[in-house]
Amino acid sequence: MTCDKHTARTIGKGDLVVVVGAGRSGMAAARLLHRMGARVRLLERNADGVPADFLRWAAEAGVEIATGDHSPAQFAGARAVVPSPGMAVAKLRPLLPQGPGAPEVLAEMELAWRQLDGEPVLAVTGTSGKTTTVSLCAAMLRAQGLAVFLGGNIGTPLSEYVLSVAHGGAEGQGRADALVIEISSFQLQACTTFRPRVAMLLNISENHLDYHADMAEYIAAKFRLFRCMEEGDLAIFGEGLRDLVAAREPRARTLFFNAASRRFPHTRLLGGHNQANIEAAWQACREFGVTPEAAEKAVADFAPLEHRLEAVAERNGVLWVNDSKCTTVEALRVALLAFDRPVVLMVGGKFKGGDLASLLPLMLGRVRAVVGFGASREYFKGAWMGQGEFSMSWHPALEPAVAEAAEVARPGDAVVMAPATSSFDLFANYKERGHAFRRAVEALP
Repeated sequence: MTCDKHTARTIGKGDLVVVVGAGRSGMAAARLLHRMGARVRLLERNADGVPADFLRWAAEAGVEIATGDHSPAQFAGARAVVPSPGMAVAKLRPLLPQGPGAPEVLAEMELAWRQLDGEPVLAVTGTSGKTTTVSLCAAMLRAQGLAVFLGGNIGTPLSEYVLSVAHGGAEGQGRADALVIEISSFQLQACTTFRPRVAMLLNISENHLDYHADMAEYIAAKFRLFRCMEEGDLAIFGEGLRDLVAAREPRARTLFFNAASRRFPHTRLLGGHNQANIEAAWQACREFGVTPEAAEKAVADFAPLEHRLEAVAERNGVLWVNDSKCTTVEALRVALLAFDRPVVLMVGGKFKGGDLASLLPLMLGRVRAVVGFGASREYFKGAWMGQGEFSMSWHPALEPAVAEAAEVARPGDAVVMAPATSSFDLFANYKERGHAFRRAVEALP
């Protein structure tokens, strides 16, 4: 793996930088670029997609906003382009000028990273478990008394941290002792010089193949996290990634983790995968001086995150669990392994790929019923119908599925909504799906 620092271009005062997308990271990037003295053009396909307060700021700051379809003319003369995390770089490049004067394509994360003043970064990627692990890391570091910024793909763009520090912490964020960053494969594809002090890759399984060309591209994007790390840095990997790591020979010190040690048994987090997440967080935070005592307190106090194997109710002896963040087949495997009681499983949504049939050995003797909702009925029934002792049914919406799950469940069961899909058939995002599940459970007679 090689670091392509030679492709990085300095952004000077008056240089044109095009930001694609008016999401939170795009708006943060535009504000940061304006503070750097760049000339900013923000593109947003949806004319109603730019918040009114940002429009007012842009008008005062002289930031250009263009809505509608993107065109090559909008990128002419640009020094750099900062794409939305959801926009595939491969789809963007045909619109850009080519040749020696071509603009650099860089993620908002990369842009903000270049403006840091030496703050150490702990970065986490992986197919699943990222948000829980970065949250555990932040909790351990804070238990040690360190000032922590937690952001990236988890919600707060790194650019917002840079802006806050530049304004003397006006928004409550002074300079941090450590920056804990969740980073996705989308963001990593446009990172060129990003170098964390500690970085971890938790796991890799089939995911986002509606965005990446194939698994090879997805894996390559994940490993970009380690390309610029040096011997003094620490790279942490899940045990199952040894072969992939050996083929790439990272320069950083390497460490592999698993759930076997159960070093911190006092936790409210369910499942062996969360024991692995705890171990990964501990190995990372040791590099920042966190003691076992501080880590143990942080783990014991740590509450399960919303929509991630979150117990939302116990009614008539039945545990209701919201795992709406379960958007892949591998995440469903992890969810099933978390329970030692019979499961009524709720699935359905926009299927992203994966081998559903491979779950059958795990489901037999563990799943009593499958209650589906929304899209992808053909995938689930095609893989599971008639293949086990569990029943299967399907509903067009979530609420009637919850009602049937309540009828099927017996005392001692867990009704687990672990959809193994994205939410975009019925909901705007997995959070909306999780909240709808909670409301439906609360409305049960």
